[in-house]
Amino acid sequence: MKCLAVFCGSNPGRRPVYLKAARQVGAVLARRSVRIVTGGGRIGMMGAVADAALAAGGEVVGIIPKHLVEWEVAHGGLTELRVVETMHQRKAMMAEMSDGFLALPGGYGTFEEFCEVLTWSQLGLHPKPCALLNVAGFYDPLTQLFDHAVLEGFVRQEHRALVLQSELIEPLLDQLEAFRPVSVAKWREEYRRPPQSPMSE
Repeated sequence: MKCLAVFCGSNPGRRPVYLKAARQVGAVLARRSVRIVTGGGRIGMMGAVADAALAAGGEVVGIIPKHLVEWEVAHGGLTELRVVETMHQRKAMMAEMSDGFLALPGGYGTFEEFCEVLTWSQLGLHPKPCALLNVAGFYDPLTQLFDHAVLEGFVRQEHRALVLQSELIEPLLDQLEAFRPVSVAKWREEYRRPPQSPMSE
């Protein structure tokens, strides 16, 4: 894996453990010579990842919409900073540049970015792995919702397995490296089959 998109909050969170994890992610990715693509901000979790990676000799590319340059305080010290017109362009560029996706703790934007690339993976629009760094159990409620969706018949088990997760960055990166995409043709064919009536059994 040469380039990883990192989704995370422009806020630092309430507990020091979040920023600590962000700095560790940046340092570990730099040590593994993995280029990082972020949202381009220099504050919060986003800034902590970038600063740690740069301090360790890594490369960080930021992609930020022009209307957020001041709001998210664009990082002026990145390897490269690209200013785009819209959020859609930001996400598309991050997806195109990256070999995989990693979500750290964050808010609505982080959730939305992760679930979008996860949906694209489910649909076979890309073969790239999607992972959650579950710092201090932050993502437990979200993964419980995913499990609930499986139980209620809205998510297939093989698609639930698309969500890689760990509380530790090193084993999670190993999962990202070992990922193999689901065969979309197989589950699409199964969806075409008419539902079986309980009366026919």
